[in-house]
Amino acid sequence: MPYEWLHLTTLVVGLTDEVTEKQLTALIAEARKRLADVRPATVTLGRVLYHPEAIALEARPAGALAPMLDAVRTATRAATGREGILGTDPWIPHVTVAYSSAEQPAEPVIAALGRHLPDCEVTVDHISLVVQDGPENLWDWRPMATVPFSAFP
Repeated sequence: MPYEWLHLTTLVVGLTDEVTEKQLTALIAEARKRLADVRPATVTLGRVLYHPEAIALEARPAGALAPMLDAVRTATRAATGREGILGTDPWIPHVTVAYSSAEQPAEPVIAALGRHLPDCEVTVDHISLVVQDGPENLWDWRPMATVPFSAFP
């Protein structure tokens, strides 16, 4: 997967035909306001998570990203009246590193990668609000805004 496609999905606001341009504009403004009090968070990637269609690295501790998730949820509710959708319930922040579009046995992949790669610390210091048209596997994303976390230690 190209480096620029690596991401940690926080919250899905809704389908593109469910969110108006006015709501998107309000969401960007709300996100800027809410993330002004959020500090950058350092998380560790390393634990490998397997899904039938993907391989991901868990971002831990999840609690380090909770203020960011709370801010994004609050901004989403304020701007759109929607709750948003988590990718997993409960939320397991992760960075997907590979996708599979074919059915195949998981055992060879698990045997090759194992359950844990060398730890890698990353700092999350902004979110990107994107519009995704079409199915996820086509990666047709349009960035709408990048919102930095403003609070620093």
